Amino acid sequence: MVDLARAAAPARRTPRSSHDHAVIEVLQSIRALSDAMERMHSGMKGDMDMNATDVAALRMLIVREQRGVSVSPHDLARHLRISSASTTKLLDRLTESGHVERRPHPKDRRARVVALTDASRALFFQHFGERLRTMREVASGYQEDELRVIARFLDELSGAVDPE
Repeated sequence: MVDLARAAAPARRTPRSSHDHAVIEVLQSIRALSDAMERMHSGMKGDMDMNATDVAALRMLIVREQRGVSVSPHDLARHLRISSASTTKLLDRLTESGHVERRPHPKDRRARVVALTDASRALFFQHFGERLRTMREVASGYQEDELRVIARFLDELSGAVDPE
């Protein structure tokens, strides 16, 4: 006879192998990293007197700028998963506070792109630069082949957590 209480309960999988144990350790480390990143971003919000969406917008602009990719208001809305109206309010707020500028698109003058101001970029790195340097030092301790595996793992994990 089937024990219904046991069958209905969520499966508690105990590690059966060293591989299972290693997977659990990785997931615990990811949770710890996620918590640390959340604390860091919360601290940045307070230090920069911004809300979470504002800081996320600046982070996106920094990353795209470093890749040489321009950002449209639509790109920002899609990345942040906010409406066009919310994007307009966000950009109005960030423009008024001197963090971003709306500029004509370099190839399509009818379109606009969003760009960080020099002051905003400097402020961002003032608050985040030391952490970036420390993170780079940690990554520098790994060999190229290890870094490729780590990058692939993190990219795949990001895709699994937040498929777009």
